[in-house]
Amino acid sequence: MNLKRELSSFDLTSIVVGSVIGADLYITPALVAGMIGPAGIFVWIIAGIFAVVIALVFSYTSYYVPRVGGPFAFVSKAFGNFYGFVTGWTMLSAEMMALPVFAIVFTKYLNYFVELELWEDLLVKGLFLFSLTFVNIIGVKIGGKVNDTLTILKLCPLVLVIASGIIFLTNNPEKLIENYTPIAPLGFDNFGTALVLVFWAFAGFEMGTIPASEVKNPRKIIPKAIVLGITTVIIFYLTINFVVYGSVNWNELSRSAFPLVLIGSLALGYIGATIIGFGALTSVSGSGAAFSLGVSRLSYAMSINGLFPKIFSNVHKKFKTPYMALIIQGVIAFFLSAYGGLIQLISFSVFNLAFMYIFVCLSLIVLKKEKETKFVGQRILPFIGISVCVILIYYTSVWDKIIGSISILIGIGFYSYFLHRVKRSFE
Repeated sequence: MNLKRELSSFDLTSIVVGSVIGADLYITPALVAGMIGPAGIFVWIIAGIFAVVIALVFSYTSYYVPRVGGPFAFVSKAFGNFYGFVTGWTMLSAEMMALPVFAIVFTKYLNYFVELELWEDLLVKGLFLFSLTFVNIIGVKIGGKVNDTLTILKLCPLVLVIASGIIFLTNNPEKLIENYTPIAPLGFDNFGTALVLVFWAFAGFEMGTIPASEVKNPRKIIPKAIVLGITTVIIFYLTINFVVYGSVNWNELSRSAFPLVLIGSLALGYIGATIIGFGALTSVSGSGAAFSLGVSRLSYAMSINGLFPKIFSNVHKKFKTPYMALIIQGVIAFFLSAYGGLIQLISFSVFNLAFMYIFVCLSLIVLKKEKETKFVGQRILPFIGISVCVILIYYTSVWDKIIGSISILIGIGFYSYFLHRVKRSFE
């Protein structure tokens, strides 16, 4: 049963922006401040450059292979099903780590308004993930429109953060120099760890390539949505972090569970803090909705190719959505949100993402058709992208490397099992 092509250019751009801007922005500035102080702004700049390189590789590759599954489809086309499966498996592992992070951060910011008991915390996480699952089961058009709305709503409080920071710094110009001095009070020993955390804040643009079979004109719309989406994200991220580190002392910032709320309270007091708090809840919901849609399409794409359990390719008769993939990923995300640690989930996710990005960069080298298109930098960008990925993998923890390698080996085992089943079906 085929999926419906109902996602417009605006829908897909919203999915890209919604996937990227979310939980991470509301917690990462404080984590990075506790690692290297206001020099964290340089980490955001470098991570942004890294993200642009990889995003351009994805936009070019999606032009040549505008198919459902994104990276899985790119690499399968370039190198065959085995490498495509390993790519899809690592991406699925990475994105499955992201869904529980959204649930964790949602409950953290909800605690700003009402203190939750342990059982209430688990209940809220369950309701949060159930809602995302339900919306995306009803239909990709509804899911896309919900994501459009949440993306617009999530940008409004971020504009308020920027405005509040600018107003505060205009009235207190001495604070800018004071809070940026010294620039690196803790040194740069934790620069690599901070880079991994911040890069995760930029990840998510790849989700725009996955629902290609539901995009009206994928070859034209997907590259455009990725470039426009990542540009929007970078403008917001760099502006927000500049005013955050300039407005609040790094020591105070590092101790805050709600770093952006601090900025809202500086200029507008309790009202500003409340608006930012609600904005955080909306932002996390928007990212969760986009990721929920994208992850389910990845497992769906792998399943219809016979390389993943058949249940993941079950399409709802009425809504034409991969409902079983959505339900299963929601259940897994709930258990991970209950038992997983925030920083550990993020770091493990970056290890898998970087591994997947390497294969996508390699696939562009094979797939590019210089006679057909003259994309800027399509010769050199894949090699720069591979270098970026090697740096990210290097800075992940030893534990991430060990568990990530074991996870890849398990994925290869899955591939061998399903390949054997496919071969037997033809005998």
